[in-house]
Amino acid sequence: MTRRILAPLCAVSLLALSAGAHAQTQPAAPAAAPKAEPPKPVPVAIHTPHRRAKLRTPSPAEAGVTAANRAATREPVSAGFVNAVQVYPFAEGSLYQVYAAPERVTDIALQPGEALISVAAGDTARWVIGDTSSGSGADKRTHVLLKPFSAGLGTNVVITTDRRSYHLALTSTSFTAMVALSWTYPQDALLALKRVVDERQAATPVATGIAPEQLHFNYAISGDRPAWRPLRAFDDGRQTYVEFPASLAVGEAPPLFLVDRKGEAQLVNYRLQGRFYVVDRIFDVAELRLGLKHQDVVRIDRVAEPQPKRRKS
Repeated sequence: MTRRILAPLCAVSLLALSAGAHAQTQPAAPAAAPKAEPPKPVPVAIHTPHRRAKLRTPSPAEAGVTAANRAATREPVSAGFVNAVQVYPFAEGSLYQVYAAPERVTDIALQPGEALISVAAGDTARWVIGDTSSGSGADKRTHVLLKPFSAGLGTNVVITTDRRSYHLALTSTSFTAMVALSWTYPQDALLALKRVVDERQAATPVATGIAPEQLHFNYAISGDRPAWRPLRAFDDGRQTYVEFPASLAVGEAPPLFLVDRKGEAQLVNYRLQGRFYVVDRIFDVAELRLGLKHQDVVRIDRVAEPQPKRRKS
């Protein structure tokens, strides 16, 4: 049994060894070359022109603001310079253009006696803004000083005082700078002129050449009691005078109507002299009326003069 088993095993072993020896004597086959990979596509940047952003159309309100600002802007003009100072005529709501430059100080001079309350600027990081004063007493004058850090800047400034508000548009350039600017005040001049005229009228007698015995004070005042209610009325035989309190100068003056026997009212011509109405005629009944929804009415009646008492004999 053993021989039968071993014989085939031996034969198989010999065959295996013979095959192994034969395999070792054969030259080795060359290694296969690696397959070449296909070239990968290289991304290429394609430059296309930039599309401009669409400009937004301003709303009607924005366009209105721009147009109003442009119309209200006052630019410096050659005829407005007094030496190196640009003098603007002041008008409420105007926008005054100021040109400044780096390393240059621009002086904004306010009206003498005008007290500064505040200065507000849109750009306080790139503009130096301060204030000082000159003179003393009634001639003391406030100066607002400003200087930009660089050219090409723009902002606005609002100056408020005890009299008015100033609105300024600031622009910085490389070299050109306004040395100083100030204002004239036409409204103040008109008020001063009116004050002089009023003082002269107040000092002028209401009537001249009239003897006291010619005056008649037989007028009764009745009706509402507004602040302007007359103090009295009198005539000199030719003209009628209606005297008002001093408060008439600070309020609205009431119109004067003559009332006929039928009760119909008619506006009459009169002139204001100081705090008197002067009517170039004698009337029996007149009314002062003022107001719309609630109308104040003051009536003036000419009454019979009291007869002097007879002395008992």
